[in-house]
Amino acid sequence: MAAVSAKTPTISLPLDPQNPQFSKLHSSKSLNFSHIFQKSHLFSLKKPHQNSILSSSSTSTPTTDPNSHIIQLCFHSQLEQAIVFLKSIKELHGTIEEDTFVSLARLCEFKRASNEACEVFSFILNCMTQLSLRLGNALLSMFVRLGNLGDAWYVFGKMEERDVFSWNVLIGGYAKNGYFDEALDLYQRMLWVGIRPDVYTFPCVLRTCGGLPDWRMGREIHAHVIRFSYDSEIDVVNALITMYVKCGDVCSARVLFDGMSKRDRISWNAMISGYFENSEFLEGLVLFSSMREFGFFPDLMTMTSVISACEALGDERLGRALHGYVSRMDFYSDVSAHNSLIQLYSAIGSWEEAEKIFDRIQCKDVVSWTAMISGYESNGFPEKAVKTYKMMELEGVMPDEITIASVLSACTSLGLLEMGVKLQHLAERRGLIAYVIVSNTLIDFYSKCNCIDKALEIFHRISDKNVISWTSIILGLRINNRSLEALNFFRGMKRHQDPNSVTLMSVLSACSRIGALMCGKEIHAYVLRNGMEFHGFLPNALLDFYVRCGRIAPALNLFNTQKEDVTAWNILLTGYAQRGQGELAIELFDGMITSRVKPDEITFISLLRACSRSGLVTEGLDYLNSMESRYCIVPNLKHYACVVDLLGRSGLVDDAYDFILSLPVKPDSAIWGALLNACRIHRQVELGELAARHILETDERGVGYYVLLCNFYSDNGRWDEVVRLRKIMIEKGLTIDPGCSWIEVKGNVHAFLSGDNLHPQSKEINAVLEGFYEKMKAAHPSKSESFTVNEVNDSKAEIFCGHSERLAIAFGLINTAPGTPIWVTKNLYMCKSCHDTIKFISEVVRREIAVRDTEQFHHFKDGRCTCGDENYLGET
Repeated sequence: MAAVSAKTPTISLPLDPQNPQFSKLHSSKSLNFSHIFQKSHLFSLKKPHQNSILSSSSTSTPTTDPNSHIIQLCFHSQLEQAIVFLKSIKELHGTIEEDTFVSLARLCEFKRASNEACEVFSFILNCMTQLSLRLGNALLSMFVRLGNLGDAWYVFGKMEERDVFSWNVLIGGYAKNGYFDEALDLYQRMLWVGIRPDVYTFPCVLRTCGGLPDWRMGREIHAHVIRFSYDSEIDVVNALITMYVKCGDVCSARVLFDGMSKRDRISWNAMISGYFENSEFLEGLVLFSSMREFGFFPDLMTMTSVISACEALGDERLGRALHGYVSRMDFYSDVSAHNSLIQLYSAIGSWEEAEKIFDRIQCKDVVSWTAMISGYESNGFPEKAVKTYKMMELEGVMPDEITIASVLSACTSLGLLEMGVKLQHLAERRGLIAYVIVSNTLIDFYSKCNCIDKALEIFHRISDKNVISWTSIILGLRINNRSLEALNFFRGMKRHQDPNSVTLMSVLSACSRIGALMCGKEIHAYVLRNGMEFHGFLPNALLDFYVRCGRIAPALNLFNTQKEDVTAWNILLTGYAQRGQGELAIELFDGMITSRVKPDEITFISLLRACSRSGLVTEGLDYLNSMESRYCIVPNLKHYACVVDLLGRSGLVDDAYDFILSLPVKPDSAIWGALLNACRIHRQVELGELAARHILETDERGVGYYVLLCNFYSDNGRWDEVVRLRKIMIEKGLTIDPGCSWIEVKGNVHAFLSGDNLHPQSKEINAVLEGFYEKMKAAHPSKSESFTVNEVNDSKAEIFCGHSERLAIAFGLINTAPGTPIWVTKNLYMCKSCHDTIKFISEVVRREIAVRDTEQFHHFKDGRCTCGDENYLGET
């Protein structure tokens, strides 16, 4: 490249700092350019002719030269006095020399004095229209160090001449503040005007390539390094190694490392940490072990990097060995070594050891507190996490974004809504809400505290949403029973982000909840197209989706590909239990044992539920007795609840009560709830009231139990008790979701709420239902009241059923071809009235109708239901 003068006429640079190419400027981050500022002649505050002035020990009496006096004040770091004296010179219309401004600029940079820097710059602009190389470089360095890139760019445009230092400072400023594209553009301009890069240019530009990351540009700059003969400079080669590992090209980095004729500790650290960053932990540890053989002892950065690798590997033995090494060396006095060890022990579950290290730190920083809080939270001790945060507050240590996120996670586990709201306000006051990790954690927090509208508000305020943001709000909508909205958000997400496996699992759960078969099939196709069919728990999520949607054939196809996973067996067992297919469940369990898949606790819960729904009392009790003796699984409260349900549903209510009394553990609300349901079915009022009292003593906020109690009393004509329970629910703020049913027609999911008259086809739907009611009255005059929606049924529907499935079925009949099976999903139990009505409809229209309520599947065909007219709320 031909040499070109670096003076202004050779390059057209806009003076406006708001140039569109650099429109993203802001001064939010501090900069460190110590690698650029190592040439002393660029930053000497002395000039040879000033030695006599600057050697004076007196700073109180102005010399005859006011410029010399300001320089002397700057030499003694008396910035405020220098600014005051500068203003007095201006008022007297005195002449201010360039050296004076240079000294002031360097002192402002040294003191990080932003306000004084602006004052000095204002004086300079009033004195001169163009800036010399020396003064321009001083101002550039000052503004870049202060993070004021707008004024730095303006100074750059005002300079009469620019050298390599000018370009280096500005490129470094953009790179340090995260404006990587702009930094690379400046580097290209620098080459275009003929400025030759130096040993300080390349490390900065290469770090920019690593920050993007841009492997192709990094390779191009590597070629520039060779062309300009800097490939033997150790700092440049270290930067090349860092660039390659940041871009994921560990092999090229290792080739450079092995080819170095001379290495320093930075070279070793860059290569070792590069292996760790790319999850090649063993290779990094091997290189670390050979480091000392080449005469290099690890420093603090090496040790923290290696300890973090042990954390990722979960290697407790190596971690303890490193702990011993750190203790013997000088590193143990450094807080960052303690922090890394806390994180290591927390990750491997040795939180007591982490606690000991934390207690030994004399001067804890925010990372120390955060590491301990996060360790408690990840090890299942949210109470300790919250307590530690409160101690941190008392110590006056201000939290950072990671601290806020960790404490919010603990509050989520404990349901501490009030404290979470306070943390949000703190994050907003300190500007931490701008960090996406804080916003994402808040979305999860509010979603799990049943404040989904607040979670949506946080989500919409995130300017740069990532995949976790979208996944959190989709999952939040799902767990708050707004699955249809979750699917809409997923469609919106695909326009901005590619979903990951966790996102897809959340969406599949939403599809399962509302029976959105076509949407779930689309996700299955997406998984296959992108080679994600074996990613983590995604195969099981797909299997669960098909099972919950009642599509056993595709479920079995998936199951056959993952027979070694006990979770897959459990999902299929649960599906059979929901359908009351006990014999098939037992057959599947036998196949599981034959396949040498070891059952777990969940296996027996599903198996006992299947036996309960099918009346297989003897078989169910045999499985309970064999759990501990044959499979070494100790039964827990959930298993006992299934056995109570097994006995109660079969009419052995007294035996169920005796079983509860004989339990080795205290019964919980689920066990008493199972007994209460049996008493409801078999009209055991006195024993039912006993179970009800125990439920209210053990669980005062379980909405499901209040619904069960209301149904128990209503079935026995005790409407005064129903009113009393409803009043208690209102006082406690317990709400019941309104009855809602979903049906998928031609790929679109339609939702129907109880008493919904807002649907565009409401008139047609009601007309169809009225027609069926008239036919039922004519066919069964004695049962006409059970078919129609009368006043009593309306009262019960408000709590138990909602009758919304009738609307969905009528909509399906109107909008599908004759003979097409109809699949409906609802969020509440099906009542006897609806059950009888749908049996009649299936017989008249000669269609299969499947309704999945909150408890199980009901398959109606030719006036019959697979549940045997037993598994619904109402008379049995």
